[in-house]
Amino acid sequence: MPQGTLEVLLVGAKGLDNTDFLCNMDPYVILTCRTQEQKSSVASGKGTEPEWNENFVFTVSEGVSELTIKIMDSDSGSADDFVGEAIIPLEPVFMEGSIPPAVYNVVRDQEYKGEIRVGLAFTPEGSGGQGYGAGGYEQGYGAPRGYEEETYGGWKESS
Repeated sequence: MPQGTLEVLLVGAKGLDNTDFLCNMDPYVILTCRTQEQKSSVASGKGTEPEWNENFVFTVSEGVSELTIKIMDSDSGSADDFVGEAIIPLEPVFMEGSIPPAVYNVVRDQEYKGEIRVGLAFTPEGSGGQGYGAGGYEQGYGAPRGYEEETYGGWKESS
């Protein structure tokens, strides 16, 4: 299994199942890569067609084979509603290095609940890879992973 850095570009979603019957949903996403979990911002009032255009970075270690994306609806005063989830296999991005934003089905209880658009880039450990140049991914210039601490005076280039 490869080790390195997985960059995720969360673009947006379409055709989501509306869990708020009286008003527009306030969707957000929880991204899980094995034990690491990150949360997007809440797309307030964006309903079934939210856009985030946010980047997330995960450290990939042995045994990581998929990325789980859960879409939730933020509700004030009550528990947030589970809209659906997409499970994305990571083997293609490990092989290719990057996958431009693609559409994945969102499901709940084995039923289609819309789609989510996500781009992926993988940088193997020990390579100074470029990551994604397009779509808001940051450029991966500088020393290969693991060498940052050895640079003179501890200086690191910020992006």
